[in-house]
Amino acid sequence: MEVTDQVILEQISLAKKGKQAAFRFLLDHFWNDVYGFQLKRVEDEYEAEDITIEAFSKAFDKIDTFDPNYNFSTWLITISKNIQIDKSRKKKASVHSRITGSEDDHIHRIPDVAPTPEDKLITEQNLAELLNFIKQLKPHYQDVINLRYFHEMSYTEIAEFLDETLSNVKVRLLRAKKLLAEIITENHSR
Repeated sequence: MEVTDQVILEQISLAKKGKQAAFRFLLDHFWNDVYGFQLKRVEDEYEAEDITIEAFSKAFDKIDTFDPNYNFSTWLITISKNIQIDKSRKKKASVHSRITGSEDDHIHRIPDVAPTPEDKLITEQNLAELLNFIKQLKPHYQDVINLRYFHEMSYTEIAEFLDETLSNVKVRLLRAKKLLAEIITENHSR
C-alpha cells in the first residue's frame, strides 16, 4: 500500500477516534523520521530512542490538537526537538522535575483493547524460543514486555512500577511489540 498524504490524514482521523491500529500505523510510519532526526542531534541511540518515545507519547496525547493543514512529520519532529531542548536545559541546570498530576488529567488515553496480532504472536510462541527473542531487545523493551506479558500487569501498573507516564509506557510497549514481531518473523523465515 502506497502511503499518500490522504492515507496519513485518514490514519490521523482514526487515531483521533482512539483506534489503536491507527496509532500503530503512525508510530511505524514516522518512527525512523523522528528517531533519525534525534540521533543526529544527540548522537546517542538510547537518548534518541527515549526522546522519540516521549515525542510519540506527547503527540498521541495531543493528537486532537493536530491541524491537518500542516505536515504530520514536521509536527512530530518539532515536538521531539522541543523535548530534546528541554532535556538539555534540565541537564545543564541539573534540575530534575516530575510531570504534575494536572497534566495527567488532560491525557487522551490510547485504549487498551483486544489482543493485537502481535499480542497473539507473543502468547502463541514456544516460551523458551520467545525468551531468546526477548533477550535480543534492548533492556527497557525487555522490561515492558516482561511486566505486561509475564507479570500480567496493566499499563497503569507498569507506569507506576517504572515511574513513567502512562503514555510513555504505551508507546514503549507498542515499539517493543513491533521489534519483537520483526525478530520473530526474521528468525522464522530462515
